[in-house]
Amino acid sequence: MEDLPNCIQCGSEYTYEADGIYICPDCAHEWLKDPKSEDEEDEELIVKDAHGNILKDGDSVTVIKDIKVKGSSTPIKVGVKIKNIHLVKPVNGHNIDVKIKGFGSLLLKSELVKKSN
Repeated sequence: MEDLPNCIQCGSEYTYEADGIYICPDCAHEWLKDPKSEDEEDEELIVKDAHGNILKDGDSVTVIKDIKVKGSSTPIKVGVKIKNIHLVKPVNGHNIDVKIKGFGSLLLKSELVKKSN
């Protein structure tokens, strides 16, 4: 049987794998199953926000422009703060994976956010 890693957010040992991602049942954190080491991923993936600040996994960002979401009648408004972002390889220009309350999990373009404290 494969040895699964502990949750990278809460440290739980009860993680499981589904569709190429690891999932923690304790805190509901999801992360990609990636055979590369974290050092290699950081070197390859440099994502900058709208002001040129370098973003990292786990950063908080603020939306700087209204974002229309397909399938939703309301846009994501300017000023919405998003915590705990996850950087991903670009998919159609979208390189940040986020979870927004009321919208769920989305991919965003880094040009539409700014790093916040």
